[in-house]
Amino acid sequence: MKYLKLIRYQNLLLLAFMQLIFRYGFLKFQNIFLSLNDWQYGLLVLATVLIAAAGYVINDILDQETDYDNDKANVIVGKLISEKAAYNLYFILNISGVGIGYYLANVIHKPSFAGAFIIISATLYMYATSLKQMLLVGNIVVALILSFSVIIIGLFDLLPATYEGNQTEMGVMFSILIDYAIFAFIINLIREIVKDMEDVEGDYNNGMSTLPIAIGLGKTSKTVGVLGIIATLILLWYINSNLMSSKLYYAVIYGLIFVVAPMIFFVVKVWNAKTKEEFRFLSTVLKWIIFFGILSILAVNLNIMQNVKG
Repeated sequence: MKYLKLIRYQNLLLLAFMQLIFRYGFLKFQNIFLSLNDWQYGLLVLATVLIAAAGYVINDILDQETDYDNDKANVIVGKLISEKAAYNLYFILNISGVGIGYYLANVIHKPSFAGAFIIISATLYMYATSLKQMLLVGNIVVALILSFSVIIIGLFDLLPATYEGNQTEMGVMFSILIDYAIFAFIINLIREIVKDMEDVEGDYNNGMSTLPIAIGLGKTSKTVGVLGIIATLILLWYINSNLMSSKLYYAVIYGLIFVVAPMIFFVVKVWNAKTKEEFRFLSTVLKWIIFFGILSILAVNLNIMQNVKG
């Protein structure tokens, strides 16, 4: 399989990396008790990835014509595997992911939490069948699901271990996860719109309703640029009020170089971007911003440990 055909599935690796880095690059170093052991946490990551993969499969099944118009080399269903095999894979991935989620919910004695996996699975199906055709709704749904994959760490690993004596510490940990979830939502929302700009021709031919189709590429570029400026200002405010005030200077430098600077670069480039190649490049830039943004939790933790030793 060519590299191009694997691009959309790189998000699964990013998802797994995100959940692993939060636990083993941050939470494990804190003086707190975690509900899941390492093996069980691995299952949580696996369940999340399986359901997300199922979402990609059903989207590929129902989006064959659009994918063909946007990038023939990127077509998978009907070309590499049959539609019947794709549907079988979709059901296997979903059942496995939800089943693992149900097991983990019972491990932490909160069986109702299994509903989170069912809701995510159902939402991804609704996205593939109808929501993505609604102006901005599909973009928001995808961004929310990515951000929820951060929050679910708190639901399964922090919340069950919280009691009256450690509510303050656990509250701080949970608030940090929420901060990163908001970051993931904002950047991924912008990225989803940029991807719509990249695929505008195929989406138009197949009757989709996206922002570039509704208002044109030029206005969408300016809108995305404004969103990028807002995101950059929020990042600068967060770095100043949380990292600088805590004297985490190395984390500040990291954030400015690897997150803020690329965001400024993105804003400058997207303002006048017009071609499919430019939008594809900008989408990749945003993916790297998400990657380095997630990795910043490790930089923050190392800076905290250094300050404690100092």
